[in-house]
Amino acid sequence: MRTLPRLVEPALAQRLRVMPAVVVTGARQTGKSTLAAKRVAGPRRYASLDDLDVLDAARRDPAALVGGSGAVTLAEVQREPGLLAAVKRAVDRERTPGRFLLTGSANVLLMKQIPESLAGRASYVTLWPMTRREQRGEGRAGSWEELLAARDEEWIDLVGPGGAEPEAWRALARRGGFPVPALELAGGHGRAIRFDSYVRTYLERDLQDLAAIHSLPDFRRLMRAACPRLGELVNQTELGRDVALPQATVHRRLNLLETSCALVRLPAYAVSRTKGLIEAPKLYGADTGVALRLADREPGGAHLEDLVLLDLLAWRDARLEPAEIGYWRTASVEEVDLVIETGGRPLPIEIKAAARPRLGDAASLRSFRKEYGAKARAGLPLPTGGTLEWLAPDVLAAPWWTIL
Repeated sequence: MRTLPRLVEPALAQRLRVMPAVVVTGARQTGKSTLAAKRVAGPRRYASLDDLDVLDAARRDPAALVGGSGAVTLAEVQREPGLLAAVKRAVDRERTPGRFLLTGSANVLLMKQIPESLAGRASYVTLWPMTRREQRGEGRAGSWEELLAARDEEWIDLVGPGGAEPEAWRALARRGGFPVPALELAGGHGRAIRFDSYVRTYLERDLQDLAAIHSLPDFRRLMRAACPRLGELVNQTELGRDVALPQATVHRRLNLLETSCALVRLPAYAVSRTKGLIEAPKLYGADTGVALRLADREPGGAHLEDLVLLDLLAWRDARLEPAEIGYWRTASVEEVDLVIETGGRPLPIEIKAAARPRLGDAASLRSFRKEYGAKARAGLPLPTGGTLEWLAPDVLAAPWWTIL
């Protein structure tokens, strides 16, 4: 398989130069092992807890596994919760920058059964599924950094002629961002087999590392019921009714899905309180290809939203400066799909699965700008067509592929 540069590589290298331990988390098959084994410079001892002998050593004598001299990479550390305690003790004895590179197919910060988070000793990096530009060999996300650095009136020149080539967004959604389906499997049947294998491995193995799941068919039904609801507010009662599970059980299992990097709950952007704002999170998939396979449907507007969101999350988690990503919705159902905030200035984004938006389609963007005043950046609708134009002095419609 081709080894393409990944967006997080500069951030990972920077953290390894400073911190004694760096933890790379993300869903299984996003390329963490390839990143750790092939894209990190310098000699490192490598061991994966997917190897049963290594897993046994981590359980019996973790100090021996993390001991010795030189840098070490330990993959799939979520499989043995006690291993991080041994890493902590080793770090406390010798704080050599870059000594430990750990990877895990779950967000270890959210795992209750892992008592040690390496607070103050480790830096955390998330490896998301490959962005469109990573799949094209560019090793980056969309033009978010450039948009935020430029003045609003400069945007049209920034993303104008000479930029990215058009692409069919439905094809991008179907292949998702896992490296093998996205780069190596050209046909839908091959991807379907791969996605089915992924879901089965996830249910039968990864989840069992996190919690004792007694009814895998129930869990699969919940996943299938959640996937058609991408882009909607999380309604645990409704989900429970559809799969005949109590609301409390749905709540716990959604937490597991998020912890294991299988779904994303997008928070509301609720800085202002002058209007009644909806604060429930919205639901998205961590990979559009898997979500489409589970839902057994064709890509729709929510999957285009998901593609943009995942690109933004990959960008956010690879930068040093903080950035907030959310959505905005009022009680009167004015809604902006995505909001980026950096430096106290929000940038509202509306994703349109239509060729050419009209000014009326930008009403929520203009309402958002009115709410937040001079702090707000210009509104940015992302349609599917090829026309780049100012719909209003404060709203620039840019084809999605000029940004991603």
